[in-house]
Amino acid sequence: MSDKQSNQLSNLTLILNASYLPLGVCTSKRAICLFFLNKVDILMNYEDYIYSPSTRLKVPSVIKLKKYVNFNSLDVVLNRKNLLLRDNSCCQYCSSTKNLTIDHIIPKQKGGKDTWENLIIACSSCNAKKGNRTPFEANMKLMKEAKKPNRFMYYNQFINYKNKGWKDYLFHGKN
Repeated sequence: MSDKQSNQLSNLTLILNASYLPLGVCTSKRAICLFFLNKVDILMNYEDYIYSPSTRLKVPSVIKLKKYVNFNSLDVVLNRKNLLLRDNSCCQYCSSTKNLTIDHIIPKQKGGKDTWENLIIACSSCNAKKGNRTPFEANMKLMKEAKKPNRFMYYNQFINYKNKGWKDYLFHGKN
């Protein structure tokens, strides 16, 4: 397999339930496997093709499950990767993108919990400067309020020039 084909297979593909509600994102390689297993319909494609000795197939961008899956959670899992995505991979005190850590707005020793509303991304120097204090006590200002994202906000991060067609399936207000 060429490097170009390998890169094409790592493209992201939006997965929709049979009801057209977004379910997840997978690699195009996984989407092609689901297509050949007759589990999905391809709704949109990238411009690129994948070739085998007997087949030429456009790389899928949006797929829809043929059978409805009973999954209706709009929650986004709280983990480091998703915190980085929510906070645009930058310190919420100084905008640095270097040496990023997770900071508790209200420190754990003061009753702070591991929640979307209490965790932010901070660079190690801001985190050390703040220490075991609240931002107010440390005279530090957050760039934005820490909020729990919903799944639609989560999916919108994947919309770029290559997969702008996803907007039609994500209830995205602006085109």
